[in-house]
Amino acid sequence: MAIALRLSRGGAKKRPYYRIVAADSRRARDGKYLEQIGIYNPLLAKDDPGRVKLDEDRAKYWLGVGAQPSDRVARFLDAAGIREREARNNPNKAKPGEKATERAEEKAQKEADAAEALKAAEEEAKNAPAEEETKAEETPAEETAAEAPADEETKSE
Repeated sequence: MAIALRLSRGGAKKRPYYRIVAADSRRARDGKYLEQIGIYNPLLAKDDPGRVKLDEDRAKYWLGVGAQPSDRVARFLDAAGIREREARNNPNKAKPGEKATERAEEKAQKEADAAEALKAAEEEAKNAPAEEETKAEETPAEETAAEAPADEETKSE
């Protein structure tokens, strides 16, 4: 018989309360169990000593006869110093999915295009005053040449 140390849910709707039990792994979660070895009340504060109460001797016994703890119970056992829990590492868990990656790339591309357009506009703004100055220097000569014949026409009439 495969024995599991796991949580069995009790309590009312939206008010969970768990028993830490040693049970046959083939039984239902809240079904028949072999022995209750502790309690877990998730509604209490994390630093509250009554949040997890565990009978350490019975937990050691069940681990000694081959019981496998669930992930949550393994955390409790590790916190109590009964059994070391190896740290998990899933580097792919934090990576965004394909669509999110595509959206991020599109956003980065748009930002890069906007930055290039801004630089081009700044360069044009820098070059525009220089061109206006050169036009301003050329313009009076052109205007005077254009005005001179007009003045002559008015004088001749």
